[in-house]
Amino acid sequence: MVSKSRIACVLVNRSLSLPVASGRGRALALSAILAIGLGGCSSTLSSLPTQLGGMPADTPQPTAAPVAYPAVHDMPPRRQNAVLTEAEQKAAEAELAALRARQAQQVATPPKN
Repeated sequence: MVSKSRIACVLVNRSLSLPVASGRGRALALSAILAIGLGGCSSTLSSLPTQLGGMPADTPQPTAAPVAYPAVHDMPPRRQNAVLTEAEQKAAEAELAALRARQAQQVATPPKN
């Protein structure tokens, strides 16, 4: 006959035992641990030689001061150049139209051999 203490011991041991991970579960856990471990070494890896995965020699060094946020509400200074008058604008448009016509004529004529 089995004693009550023996039955209680078996029941407690079964309830406390954890399921054994399968091969895929072990591989996943190992890769997660490896990724976390390598992530903690990222600052150390940047000082390695290039052959071992470090940064190239011509890589610029990071700045010591943090980059300031852009001044969103600051307005740019007023322009120094004046806006074209209507006469100046019409003259510029006429010049561009003449240039466009000259280029179209050059493309239309075959090159001389």
